[in-house]
Amino acid sequence: MSQEINQRLDWTPNAELAALPTVSAQDHRYGMRHFAVGVTILTGQHDGARAGLTATAVCSVTADPPRLVVFVNKNVQASQIILDSGAVCVNVLAGDQEDVGRAFAGMVEGVHGDARFDYGQWGVLRTGAPTLTNALANFDCRVIKVFDESTHHAFLCEVLATGERDDGEALIYLNGAFRRIAQ
Repeated sequence: MSQEINQRLDWTPNAELAALPTVSAQDHRYGMRHFAVGVTILTGQHDGARAGLTATAVCSVTADPPRLVVFVNKNVQASQIILDSGAVCVNVLAGDQEDVGRAFAGMVEGVHGDARFDYGQWGVLRTGAPTLTNALANFDCRVIKVFDESTHHAFLCEVLATGERDDGEALIYLNGAFRRIAQ
């Protein structure tokens, strides 16, 4: 079966820049702390097992077709469930859902695995991936490509269903803390 790569194979990096060293992982992390980002819960379900994690590495790719990219550490259970199911739901948290964000980030002592779903109310839209009720927005997606990016998988996804609420504040992450942003 032929696979389309979608990579510019006729392009090469600038050789002078390619020879320069990168910053340390610590310097990169410190800089990224100042990058305010929306907080999401990425969820998946396969063969009766469900998993999720708090994530900030989510980006819109195109509106037509409707596509997102999400990055998930290869070492978490959710990564394998997303690979196996071919589906992921991106649940954008509202300011009043910080407790859900903390649970799925592993910040609540003794709460692991499926017990994370005790926080919030959950349903499904189209793919079977868990969808957080009353999230600021939900993007229920099928995975169309997977890229191996160092410690993470980059899942390129097409949006099959959405949900949203028009009230509530946004939850963001900045300088190592959750913060609310009013509309």
